Amino acid sequence: MKRLLLAAAVPLLLTTVTQPAASAATPTPCAAVAVPAPPGAKIESVQATPQPSYCQITVTLTHTGADHVKVAVALPGTGWNGRLQALGGSAYAAGNFDALPQAVKDGYAAVTTDAGVSLDGLDTSWALKDGQVDQTLLTNFATRSVHEEAVIGKAVTQRYYQRPISYSYWTGCSTGGRQGYSEAQNHPEDFDGILANAPAVDWTQFAVATLWPQIVMNSSHDFPSPCVLSAFRTAAVQACDARDGVTNGIVDRPDECSYDPRSLVGAKVVCDGHEFTVTAADAEVVRKIWAGPTDERGRKIWAGPTDERGRKLWAGLPKGADFTWLAGTQPGPDGTLTAPGFPVAVKWVQSFLAKQAGFDTSKLTYAQFTALFRQSVREYDDVIGTSDPDLSAFRRAGGKLITFVGANDQLIPPGGTLSYRNQVERTMGGSQRVNDFYRLFLAPGVEHCFGGGGPEPTNALGALVDWVEHGKAPATLAAASADGKTRNLCPLPRVSRYTGGDPATASSYRCR
Repeated sequence: MKRLLLAAAVPLLLTTVTQPAASAATPTPCAAVAVPAPPGAKIESVQATPQPSYCQITVTLTHTGADHVKVAVALPGTGWNGRLQALGGSAYAAGNFDALPQAVKDGYAAVTTDAGVSLDGLDTSWALKDGQVDQTLLTNFATRSVHEEAVIGKAVTQRYYQRPISYSYWTGCSTGGRQGYSEAQNHPEDFDGILANAPAVDWTQFAVATLWPQIVMNSSHDFPSPCVLSAFRTAAVQACDARDGVTNGIVDRPDECSYDPRSLVGAKVVCDGHEFTVTAADAEVVRKIWAGPTDERGRKIWAGPTDERGRKLWAGLPKGADFTWLAGTQPGPDGTLTAPGFPVAVKWVQSFLAKQAGFDTSKLTYAQFTALFRQSVREYDDVIGTSDPDLSAFRRAGGKLITFVGANDQLIPPGGTLSYRNQVERTMGGSQRVNDFYRLFLAPGVEHCFGGGGPEPTNALGALVDWVEHGKAPATLAAASADGKTRNLCPLPRVSRYTGGDPATASSYRCR
């Protein structure tokens, strides 16, 4: 689990971009440079460390004297393309230091930060101080350190090469995607282009909502085995696969799949030599997980589609997505199945809502879940919600934003991003006006940030560079899967539709 969450921060397929007109810089000795402190911060140290192909300058700063934030800037020894690329994090890690060498290899000066918190994406031990949330570190993680990453990255790069940066870009997925949206909302002039994929927008809702499967199973006292959950997933794909005109093992729009899990009741499922019979209780658990969390009191927060009583709080797991991460079950100490819950959600409830590191989320009732959902929004939306749909300042600054989300995202249900995009359109005058600076692409069959069997974008950063530097708005994003399938992804509201021919080839699809 931890490995997948951390891998999500690695910028995806970021090669093959158009080079700017500026020529490569002359090699510069690896040495520290003078760095002005961002407002509200104090520089503690600046250290230069030679690397095989670049110089890494690490700036350590503080806001209170108790926090110590590292910002690392990687500067190519030769071949700098004049651009800065800032790198985002995943889960509770604010940055990705391991991705610096690849960005340098692609010609960029690169920057990332640890925000003064752990780089272990599932470690929230920093969150509590004397039983209270450490507001300084939370602010760092939520917004401040990303902005300071941009400010320091630009200052160090310009002083190191003694020439201006041509363009600056943000790249990130998951938490890195949320950070990109935070920059567009709060610091619209930091980056010329933002590539923010599978973003954890509306964090205060997402971080509680993804605990829903655990609540459902514990409340119903029914814990379907991994095999049974897999059988429901397979059945949904089989039922809805052909809706897009081609049978290829992919449900293009899981939100439009009407498969009823009750149709599997009574089926026999064999796994590891054991036979399971699907029960009505199993089907009800799966139905609720797919439907998404609801407010049992009938109040509404969710801005997306709701049931007839308007009770929906958040999107459910997509039909066709892997159950393991949000809804996986595993044997407990006595061998009976349990639902451990999605670690990101468990950590958020424990550290930031209950403010008890050992809080047991398995005992939560539906009513308590709803109360925590509302507490999360009430206490933290202004800090880390990343939910402001007014991107007019980013548009005025000339910024461009590209996002793709996997339709089979098994960690962050894509309905959250789709709902946010709808809110932006309502705020800013419809899809056509929004597409002038912000394009959202749905990737059928793709899981969280990458993988899953569907074609994923092969050069999204290159498309963003062409848009920013040459005014070429991406009509599609070229995409490919590990097994060679290709497809051109379309910016919403248009979607890729099969028109005939080889379903594994991009030429067989059109935007409609």
